[in-house]
Amino acid sequence: MELPPDTVGLLEGLTTTRSIRRFRPDPVPDAELAAILFAASRAPSGSNRQPFRFLALRDGPRATEAKAILGRSFRAEWATKRAADGYGGGDPDAPRARLERAMQQFVDHFEEVPVVVLACLVRYRPPHFYEGNSVYPACQNLLLAARARGLGGVMTMWHLTVEGELRKVLAIPDEVALSATIPLGYPVGRHGPVRRRPLRELVFDDAWGQPAPWAEEPEGTAHTQAGPRPRQDNAHGG
Repeated sequence: MELPPDTVGLLEGLTTTRSIRRFRPDPVPDAELAAILFAASRAPSGSNRQPFRFLALRDGPRATEAKAILGRSFRAEWATKRAADGYGGGDPDAPRARLERAMQQFVDHFEEVPVVVLACLVRYRPPHFYEGNSVYPACQNLLLAARARGLGGVMTMWHLTVEGELRKVLAIPDEVALSATIPLGYPVGRHGPVRRRPLRELVFDDAWGQPAPWAEEPEGTAHTQAGPRPRQDNAHGG
């Protein structure tokens, strides 16, 4: 297999890979999915053990059943989050309102997502809080590779409430952790510059809370207005 051509530069990909939740019905060709998962498999892991595994749910009988289970879970989790985070009302053209509509469409049509990837971790020691170090870099590689090939996805954890059902349907062993669910497909819309909090809020110099005057953003950088309101970080841990 030869890797397909990539016209997206690395830094461009890092700064323009949006979370994609609306997908066209087009199937993802085998060669594209193989290339994306090959890139994911090149990610670093602790001691280079490579304990990550990827279970692709497409249109097989078990995949169809698993997608239905996940769809039920995603709709319930979004309903809870929507209420807790105070979505609804306000300017219908505001970024927050657009995100709300995209989320609702996403969960309502989850079973139609062309590919759902379960990112898993084969445990080689008892569960611990930092085991994600050996699987989440591979998830980011997957999303960046999807961006490079004109696809998109989003990493979620809304499989947790139905993990037992998924294990039964998909014959996932007990020693394998389900670390993330990544819906994947060709986006409705497009990728583009992502909006995040200002860099000056995220980078310190020499001590906690100490401004970093050199941490300048590219001219014209836009900042997020969607999602929950961020809490104010306390300077110097106070």
